Amino acid sequence: MFDAQCDLAALVYEAHQDPDAVLRSFAADLNARGVRVVGMVQAGQCADSSLSAVLLHSGETLLLAQDFDPDARGCRLDLARLQNAGMRIADALSYGADLVIINRFGKRERDGKGLSHLIEHALDADIPVVIAVGRDHFADWIKFAGGMSVRLGCERDALEAWWHAITAVDAQPRNGSHLTVCEILK
Repeated sequence: MFDAQCDLAALVYEAHQDPDAVLRSFAADLNARGVRVVGMVQAGQCADSSLSAVLLHSGETLLLAQDFDPDARGCRLDLARLQNAGMRIADALSYGADLVIINRFGKRERDGKGLSHLIEHALDADIPVVIAVGRDHFADWIKFAGGMSVRLGCERDALEAWWHAITAVDAQPRNGSHLTVCEILK
């Protein structure tokens, strides 16, 4: 599923950083340039009832939090709502995409659940993927990705440089030279 073409990137963030703002701004600018970005970016906080996500291809905001339970502790993610969001993203992918953005890599994705199927689907279709990964989850991410991922700092410039690099490679015409091992195996 993963290869060394660098079309899979982890936007690695520290606790004090806001990867959602970086991804949301990046996606908005790409969409304005005519690039079809599909996926979602988190809005609100995981530990309260404001947890939601913005679908990047439609601008719609979806509630992801469980219905309010004053006794609940920790992340209040409603798994059924997350799966619903995943189905909506998969449906949007069926119409094509130039980039997929996944809001977070967490324990569900680490275990092959959550939105991990969207990452696999996009990469199988040769669509680049970027996902926010907390520094404390990076070792799990590397294991999940089989080591085949670019690590980006949580900065807009890092995302732009990665995007420019992968789109410049795709735009270069072949000059009749031999294929690389990665191209053959892909």
